[in-house]
Amino acid sequence: MTVLSIIRDCLDALLHPSARYDALTRARHRAFMAPRLLGSLAAFAAFPVYLAMRGAPSAVEVAAFAWLIAPIMLSWFLSRTGRYEGAHVLSSLALAGLIMAVAVTTGGIESFAAVWLVVVPLEAALSASRRVAAFASLLALSCAGMLILISQFGWLPVEQPGAAGRSVLMAFGVASAILYAAGLAFGAESLARTSVALLSREEERYRLLARNMSDVISRHQRNGAVQFISPAAEAMLGLSVTQLHGHGLFDRVHVADRPAYLTALSDAARGDVRSVEFRLRREPVGSERNQVEFIWVEMRCRPLDRDSGRENPDNDATREAEVVGVMRDITDRKLSELALDQARSAAEAADAAKTRFLATMSHELRTPLNAIIGFSEMIAQEQTLMLAASQRKEYAQLINDSGQHLLSVVNGILDMSKMESGNFEIASEPFAPRASLTHCCNLLALKARENGIDLITDAPQDLPVMTGDPRAFKQIVLNLVANAIKFTERGGQVSVSAAATGSQLTLRISDTGVGIAPDDLKRIGAPFFQAGKTYQRRHEGTGLGLSIVKSLVALHLGELTVQSRLGEGTAVTVKLPLVYTSPQAKPADGMPAENKIATLTPVLRQESYDERHDQTHDQPAPVKKSA
Repeated sequence: MTVLSIIRDCLDALLHPSARYDALTRARHRAFMAPRLLGSLAAFAAFPVYLAMRGAPSAVEVAAFAWLIAPIMLSWFLSRTGRYEGAHVLSSLALAGLIMAVAVTTGGIESFAAVWLVVVPLEAALSASRRVAAFASLLALSCAGMLILISQFGWLPVEQPGAAGRSVLMAFGVASAILYAAGLAFGAESLARTSVALLSREEERYRLLARNMSDVISRHQRNGAVQFISPAAEAMLGLSVTQLHGHGLFDRVHVADRPAYLTALSDAARGDVRSVEFRLRREPVGSERNQVEFIWVEMRCRPLDRDSGRENPDNDATREAEVVGVMRDITDRKLSELALDQARSAAEAADAAKTRFLATMSHELRTPLNAIIGFSEMIAQEQTLMLAASQRKEYAQLINDSGQHLLSVVNGILDMSKMESGNFEIASEPFAPRASLTHCCNLLALKARENGIDLITDAPQDLPVMTGDPRAFKQIVLNLVANAIKFTERGGQVSVSAAATGSQLTLRISDTGVGIAPDDLKRIGAPFFQAGKTYQRRHEGTGLGLSIVKSLVALHLGELTVQSRLGEGTAVTVKLPLVYTSPQAKPADGMPAENKIATLTPVLRQESYDERHDQTHDQPAPVKKSA
């Protein structure tokens, strides 16, 4: 351990507790105490040597050496109170008093000690306080003025040293003042070096934080202009920080979010702490240069602390209020919230579907079961009721019809379940679509006549043979034609047409029935959904017909479009490929049902009556929206 280390440890032990936690304050206290303690100890050590060379000292010399105890008292004062500026004020008073005492007895303003008055403000400069430096300067000038007055009025002692003695004393005074000033200069240099080192260390620390923090720290004016932004913005937005200065960051804020962004900054400038979420445009990279990408960020902004952020304290009253903001990328959180909202909507939809399913099935099952039970009980009591053979046959037929209806309901539910689970398979084979279409229309012709509806079929003789599942094709036609007949009033018309266009077969089933409301049109094809309120329905059905058609069309890689207007009718268009090609990728076993059915999701496109009306006048076709 070196001598300097020992001295530094001893000085650190004398420091006031308030000065031990800040490196610059600690260095200043050491610089104040060290020269005074060492100077006083050196003076006391030299006093015996001075006596041996000088002989008996005069009263002034004894007083001057006794005054050297003052620096020790000043060091003790600073060690006990920690009042750095107060210690410098007392030091200036002590030094000025010693200079005045020596100068008065050795020639006044012409004394060798008068030159030491220059050292008083120099010593006060180490306090880094403008008030202390001003006080020391006024004190030195006051002492110089008093010495001049004393010399002019002849108040100096009669006995004065001779010319030779005055020269020696002057040389001693100048040399000692220069040495003390040099000590002050080295002390000031040491403090400056310590200050620069500490500042560099703090800057490096903050630079390290700024470069490695994922959050972006920025400094704004009230109008949103950026004065400083941390390097983390480069990783967040993909461009240099210089491009974000001024209004560069504001220009990247989503237009819809700019009012909230500016409002938060304005409120923060008035003294409030604000938090705002907005979207920022991120610079695309690589192959995504033609795409516009926005990320969600959260910015917490607060007014700038003037004590720590000001550059000129004298201009605080006229400076514009500034804001410090901390931005964080919350895109993942927003996506999670969106996924949560979608899951909540899906759960609500599933709950509504369950309610509709229970309401529909209770109605569809209760009616035929009541018929089966009622008529079977009447047959069982035929002897009591005296039923004729024709009545028993009629009741048996009603029981059979009710059972067939129940079977069709159950089969529809089973088919829909298979499709949603991905277990419904297409048995592809060549077949003639015209024959299948004509056969289905013939099956439903009787029902159409009973309801007073004209069923018109237009199937060209030259329809090509197509490859697909003939059973699924018939089910598509039967469900769509049966629906059209069911929802068409007496005297209406149902038209069924087919045409081959390119590599597709186009089926169109239109009616002049009740039509579908726009709100219901968006949900057509959902399982168990039926247009209109449950209590308003005049027709039986589970709501699975169009849903099954929708899924079967999707399994054939086709397209289904529904056009309707309430009170004017509905038109359903189905486009199927003439040659069915099985998808290359099949869902793996054990895959969740929602992933399996994703490949089977049908494309249900809906157009309003007005859009179809525009097309009839050779207007450009409107953009169709997928449901």
